[in-house]
Amino acid sequence: MHRKERPYVCEVCSKRFTQMAHLISHLLTHSDKKHYSCEVCSKEFTHRSSWKTHLRVRTKEKPYICEVCSKTFARSVHLKSHLLAHSDEKPYPCEVCGKVFTRSDKLKYHLLTHSKEKPYACEVCSKSFTRSDNLKSHLLTHSEEKPYTSKVCFKEFSGNSSLKLHSFIHANEKLYSC
Repeated sequence: MHRKERPYVCEVCSKRFTQMAHLISHLLTHSDKKHYSCEVCSKEFTHRSSWKTHLRVRTKEKPYICEVCSKTFARSVHLKSHLLAHSDEKPYPCEVCGKVFTRSDKLKYHLLTHSKEKPYACEVCSKSFTRSDNLKSHLLTHSEEKPYTSKVCFKEFSGNSSLKLHSFIHANEKLYSC
């Protein structure tokens, strides 16, 4: 079969697939029935893989380990992406500034910095973002949810960047201890 050929078609939304198994898996997304649920937050999932990923994020489990630098990841796809950082191969150059990237999606996000386009706006405070994941992180500042916790003093933070800034306090404590 030719690489781009997608003979299996969803009768509900017309999305096409290269394999019947992918179509069958996709059909579950059109069902109201969710087969997996999180016992902590009650969020429901159609696919077992999505449920398992959610549980890993909730428990901060990171079973995928980089053999080069020992950095850990919750998802195998993130490890695969990270491994490119250890290679010199960066086939995606920015035509505006010359910066090079290991992945096309990273270049795509980078290009938004040149266009000044910020299509993702917060409905609470109207602050705009170039990336949807930045908006998602920002939305935590408006909620009571604080999923990031200091391993030293157990103070909780709404954003990972706030936790990283906070961790410098503990690093300085160690630098100046007697």
